[in-house]
Amino acid sequence: MLDQSATPETAAANARFIRSRLPSQGLFAGLEWRIAPAPFPLPRELADELEGFGRVLLQFNRCVNLLYRQSLAGKQPPWVAQWLDLGKPPALLELQRDAAFKNDLPRVLRPDILLTDAGPRITELDSVPGGIGLTAWLNDAYAALPQGADPVIGGPDGMTRGFAGIFNGASAVHIVISDEAQTYRPEMEWLAGRLGAGFQVRDGRFADFKRGDAVYRFFELFDLPNVPSAPAILDLARSGAIQLTAPPKPVFEEKMLLGLLWNRHLRDFWRRELGGGFYARLLRLVPYTWIVDPAPLPPHAALPELNLTDWRELKALSQRERDLVLKVSGFSDKAWGARGVFLGGDLSAADWSAAVDAAIASFAESPYVLQRYHKPALVPARWFDFEKEQVVDMPGRVRLCPYYFVTGEGDGARAGLAGVLATICPADKKIIHGMSTAILAPCSRMSEPES
Repeated sequence: MLDQSATPETAAANARFIRSRLPSQGLFAGLEWRIAPAPFPLPRELADELEGFGRVLLQFNRCVNLLYRQSLAGKQPPWVAQWLDLGKPPALLELQRDAAFKNDLPRVLRPDILLTDAGPRITELDSVPGGIGLTAWLNDAYAALPQGADPVIGGPDGMTRGFAGIFNGASAVHIVISDEAQTYRPEMEWLAGRLGAGFQVRDGRFADFKRGDAVYRFFELFDLPNVPSAPAILDLARSGAIQLTAPPKPVFEEKMLLGLLWNRHLRDFWRRELGGGFYARLLRLVPYTWIVDPAPLPPHAALPELNLTDWRELKALSQRERDLVLKVSGFSDKAWGARGVFLGGDLSAADWSAAVDAAIASFAESPYVLQRYHKPALVPARWFDFEKEQVVDMPGRVRLCPYYFVTGEGDGARAGLAGVLATICPADKKIIHGMSTAILAPCSRMSEPES
């Protein structure tokens, strides 16, 4: 963040400058955050790793698409598609398998990365993420700081250019936001305003689409029944009349993909299709992840790494043994934000047992994943308290959200890094997400040390 040697006057002036640039309608409906006086600095090695990581994520999505199709065709284990199809209505599965969307992949990629003492850890991948407009605004605002800050990653307009570039020159782009996602409407209105008249934010009732238009789907697929224009959007996209991103493929909204990455039965597939280097890199970054399938195990078998013979045995683990996180995998209104997330070490035995029972019981309709918990490291951070008119030093825990935008088609597609959002929560917060006591800031690359 701001160099610790910077004067309080400089920090205060920067914070006031940032606040003065906030749009009148805000960026998140009803939500606020703490303003940092400068970008959050990333070590150059980490910044370089993030710069090239879009290639890995894009190839991972290609492999996921292939794995699902080959599972349906009997060329990979059938339980892969069976797991990924759980809880989805038949009409949506029909769309996912439609030839019109066969090779379509999400064009926005955003991993959630925790900074731990052991290094960065990717806990989730999001293909319909919030924060695009917010990060674009943060980059724009902090890039204009008059003093005391390194350049932001992606530059002042990297996010706006990146987002605009995913639509292949469509005549008009409609950003369709469901009622469920209304919190994010202000940030997307700010972004559309920067991009010009060709970009418009629409609610779920808008249906006046023209041939050659593009639709950015800013709602999860579980929310389709609550978007009145969804049938028209999907029919037009299937016919090729309009572009649609993210495609109507719920496979890309499942957290269980990280469990499939760790599944030993699929090791040869991942190594062959991802490549040995990308595969090893993902295993280094992704915590061990299990899919909570309550099917009985043979008497001589045990769950890998856990050495348990039944998921119910999770309930008997001591609090010290519960460095584990239960999460709803996808296709649920609890599968985004901090909802549907249960941190074992932070719950009482009774609450943890209830979460385990719920995960087991909901497998057929809404599967859960279990993930190793890597505690985020404490890092120094600063924010400006406008009530007390002073800079506050705050040791915090950090989640990074790099945004990659995919341009081009097929083998020629490329995923470029456009910006990185840092969410820094107070040290006592176990689950890191946007909250009023969190610092939200763009990231910069640390300057080279002076010789």
